[in-house]
Amino acid sequence: MANVSHPRGDITSHPDAPEMQARYARMLGGRDVALVDGPVFLLGLYCAVSPWILHFTTSQPSLVAHNLIVGIAIGLLALGFTRAPERMYGLSWAMCAIGVWMIISPWIVGSSPDAGVIWNNIIIGALALVLGVVCAGTAARSAPRKP
Repeated sequence: MANVSHPRGDITSHPDAPEMQARYARMLGGRDVALVDGPVFLLGLYCAVSPWILHFTTSQPSLVAHNLIVGIAIGLLALGFTRAPERMYGLSWAMCAIGVWMIISPWIVGSSPDAGVIWNNIIIGALALVLGVVCAGTAARSAPRKP
């Protein structure tokens, strides 16, 4: 059988190599936490639909609207992180604030919530807090240093 694979050469001598490297660096610039964008979006999506998944739409109507609005906000932050990361990663600390709010919201927004609602919001809040810290920490580490 004939060997039809092409041998790989050294691309550093190619005349367009510096331009390709610069374009690649520009394309990936500020995307150190690209793997966090998906989980943040999924967390927002779950937060928005969690009242219907856990069936607390009739017992906690105020928490239904609350979780829907906060879930949409988390989803919009994730879309912003994906679309314009250089501008949006400054809002990573907002994810932390949303996480803390989600942890305490069942007692503030709800009226005598049951254990399922409380644990749902605590888990969503803890995940939002962790993902916000990861985004903020990575954004702070990759930010250019001022002299």
